This record gives sequence, structure tokens and C-alpha cells, in this order.
Amino acid sequence: MELRRDPISGNWVIQEDRGGVRPAHGSCPFCPGQEALSPLTIYSHPNGDGRWQVRVTPHLRPLYRIEGEAQRRAEGMYDTMRCLGAHEVVVETPSHHTTLSRLTAEGVAQVLRAYVSRISDLKRDSRFRYITVFRDQGVRAGQDLEHPHSEITATPFIPRRVVYELRSLQLHYTLKERCLLCDVAAHEIAEGVRTVEWDDQFIAFCPFASRMPYEIWILPTHHHSTFEEDLCTWDRQLQLARFLKSILGRLESVEPSFHLVLHTTPNLNAKFDRKDQWRTLEDDFHWHFEILPANVPQSTSYSLKEVFYNSLRSEQAAEELRKAGAGED
Repeated sequence: MELRRDPISGNWVIQEDRGGVRPAHGSCPFCPGQEALSPLTIYSHPNGDGRWQVRVTPHLRPLYRIEGEAQRRAEGMYDTMRCLGAHEVVVETPSHHTTLSRLTAEGVAQVLRAYVSRISDLKRDSRFRYITVFRDQGVRAGQDLEHPHSEITATPFIPRRVVYELRSLQLHYTLKERCLLCDVAAHEIAEGVRTVEWDDQFIAFCPFASRMPYEIWILPTHHHSTFEEDLCTWDRQLQLARFLKSILGRLESVEPSFHLVLHTTPNLNAKFDRKDQWRTLEDDFHWHFEILPANVPQSTSYSLKEVFYNSLRSEQAAEELRKAGAGED
């Protein structure tokens, strides 16, 4: 495998010779008693009876390899490098059939605590410029193993969409000396038509230009740029856990398959980062979750791949989600 950079779009693309076919599994490698199938434990939290409640392990077939250096090189005018990085799995619960929304608030908080621990640890490695936390729920979302889990990747580059966000938020701050997402949150709370739920700590809303039906963003109502610094206490983790459970419960009542992605600050200690490029990052960036339902047909016309098409207005989607029942503890 290697990483190739598209000089036009700026995208980094993983290319490999094996065609991306994943090996079939017999026994679930994430169930208790099957730890030998993924023997290295990176992080673990016990459940009180000597067993684990949350466990983090390297991915069984990682997209990125943690050993060595990126070995950036040119092939004529093109740029390539090794698939350097980390690829980890957060096993969210010992239960094979309990989704994240059906865990207790304390159980979800332990998953968030694992995120904080792993992001903080991976950012200590100066080879990695960005840490991504994501979870795919449902076959339509590409979930390859049924057991509830999230994934974490560390990469020597910042994903293109995050770069666009960084630049957009930085420009807004340069012009107005305010955080763009703080302005968005205040506007959505004031209007109330696209909000799904909010309290004095967090807000969930369907974005004004949602890319697909029932897209939801979750962010803190008070400004904070960095997820792992904001969520460093148990009380804060528990607050977000209750809020996230409620939002996922609402979403699953209308669309059970989705992608959840965390957007937080890049690693400013990375050896290839230009620290002066993000000098206002603490003030202009605002961490958030983006939840994208997997309800778009797999085959769409070329024009719809270039410009997102959403068949449900954000205001109507938010109204339906407000009416939807939240998950129960």
C-alpha cells in the first residue's frame, strides 16, 4: 500500500494491490473470550468484575502502519509516501448486539474517555498531523464487523475536508474576530427551526446546507477548539454522553445506519506542520461531531456526486428529529 496525492484536489488516496477485500471472520474478534484474535491491548477500562468494559486494539487489517517514517518522495511531478500512521479499533462494549445509543450514559462516557486518551497519546507522536475518530453503524454505512466499535486513525497529513474547515474558520476569525461555529450555534438557537436538541452545554442541529437528510452536527455551546482538552473530566464526558445518547436515539428512529466523525484540532507538534499557519487555532476552531446518515443511494448521477443533493430540507428534518423519541438508558 502507498499514499498518492492528487495534485489537483489535494486529496491523499490509499492505493493497494489486494483490491481491498477483507478476510472473513469466524468468531467475533471483539467479544469477551476472543481476545487472542486481537491480542495487543492499547487501552482498557475494567467493568468492575475483572473484565474489560472498553478496549482499544490495533485494527485487524490496518490501513496505516505505525512503524518507520513517511518516506515522502516524488515520482516526477507527483507526491507519494508510505501509509504511515495508526489504525485502532475502540471496542465500545463487551455486548455483541448493544449499539452505542443503547449503552448506559456511563458506558458511553467510558467510550468518550477512551477517545480522549487515544487522541492525546497519538498527538504526542510528531509524525502524525491529524487524528480522526469515526464510527460506521450499519451495513449501508460500511460497518464490516457487527460488534459495536469505533475506529481511530492517525495520519501524516490533514484530511482535505478538515483543511477546508480550518481555512474557512480562520478566515471568518480574521474578518470578524469571532468563531464561525460559535456564530452558527447562536444563530441556530435563536431561530430554533433547525435545532434538534440543546442545553447549556451542547447543541445538535441539522446544518443549513445539509448534505443529506437528517445530517446532524453536535458541538459545545461554549467555545472550545480541542475535543480532548474539553472532554478531560468525567463530569464533562458524562454530560456529552447523555446528550449523544439522546441524539443517536432520535436519529436511529428514522435512520439506523450512519457515519459519525469527530473534527478536532490538528497536531501542532507534528514535524511537518507550519505552526504559524494555524496561529489563531485556539480562537477560530471549534470541535464538533458530524453525523451523516447512510441513506443516500449508492449510485447517483455524476452531477450529484459533484454537488450534494438533499431531498429533505434541514428544517423539516430537524422537526422530525425533535419529535422522535430518544434512546432509553
